[in-house]
Amino acid sequence: MKKLLIAVCLTCALAVAAPAAEGEKPEAGTKKKAAPTAEQKALRKELVGKYDTNKNNRLDKEERSKMTAEDQEKWKSITPAPKKKEAEPAK
Repeated sequence: MKKLLIAVCLTCALAVAAPAAEGEKPEAGTKKKAAPTAEQKALRKELVGKYDTNKNNRLDKEERSKMTAEDQEKWKSITPAPKKKEAEPAK
């Protein structure tokens, strides 16, 4: 019985791992983010260096609120918009 259980588990593990090893496309709903370009990386580094007051290499809401309008537009162009949660249907 143990041998059968082990064989079934190994078969399942191989069935899951094999498509990933072959380089198949990910399943629906599992998109990969596009890698930032060198220009986007440089702009992000510049803006973080300019506005990061607590030196944690990230911009929190307070730091972003102190940006100029021009820099806010630049920031929006290099950062993806956050996904909005869908409202649950009323019951």
